[in-house]
Amino acid sequence: MAASLRSIFSYVGALVSQSESLNTFYEPLSGAPSCPIDGPISCHNNTPIAGDSCCFVYPGGRMLLTQFWDQQVHAGGAEEDWTLHGLWPDLCDGTYDQFCHMTPTFHNITEVLENHGQSDLVKFMDRYWIANQGPNYRLWEHEYNKHATCINTLAPSCYGDLHVTGIEVVDYFTRATALFRTLDTYFALEKAGVVPHSGRHYPLSDIQGALEKFSGGRVVLRCEGAHRDVLHEAWYVYFVRGSLQTGQFVPAQELGREGDAGNCAPWVRYLPKNGAGGVSEYDL
Repeated sequence: MAASLRSIFSYVGALVSQSESLNTFYEPLSGAPSCPIDGPISCHNNTPIAGDSCCFVYPGGRMLLTQFWDQQVHAGGAEEDWTLHGLWPDLCDGTYDQFCHMTPTFHNITEVLENHGQSDLVKFMDRYWIANQGPNYRLWEHEYNKHATCINTLAPSCYGDLHVTGIEVVDYFTRATALFRTLDTYFALEKAGVVPHSGRHYPLSDIQGALEKFSGGRVVLRCEGAHRDVLHEAWYVYFVRGSLQTGQFVPAQELGREGDAGNCAPWVRYLPKNGAGGVSEYDL
């Protein structure tokens, strides 16, 4: 059985703030803009943003790091793996744009990453950023073109003369996986006594409380099954101070209007992998 996420990465996220742990895991590889450390936090500005700011994420300034609890152990994976589904910008109110073309679209994500020396990143994504049907690179392509193209700071103009084709792809996937590494959902739930079990129901409030304590911010939970009582998704909610590439991810302390897309019953099942009570296909 492959090692779990916790044996690969140290848990500084459990010991220090999430913003500090992100700095530990993320070093920009590009010529992304240098932004003021005291700039406004996305979705919290009091005046309109003038022009095409490269140091303020808008209009989709609330970021969701989304994970799935899969019912099967993936090849090369472990029974404890939650998988990464995406890093999504929404419009600060629970709605979102998609396929925005603020940045170029790409249809060769693996090739782009490897051409920029990111073979290790590709291996990590093949372990944790998993499609439920078809090859993983199709999911990566979908996630980039649907969501990342709506993130304004990834525009080539924000890199100036240092822009190289595809570097925005590297920045998006590097940043998403860096954030994911600080958010071991299995570990956080296990610490709270919540472990996969085919015959138990857990209070939803216990699960949400454990994940919010661990991450320092709000978490949206999504469930499957006829009674919406099979835990399936965790969305960690952040705002950003600065650009997506180099900014600070700030755990959200509130969800805002229409911000809670949770749909779970008050008591939920957290099923073991390969167990009964499977879930439906991913909504991509």
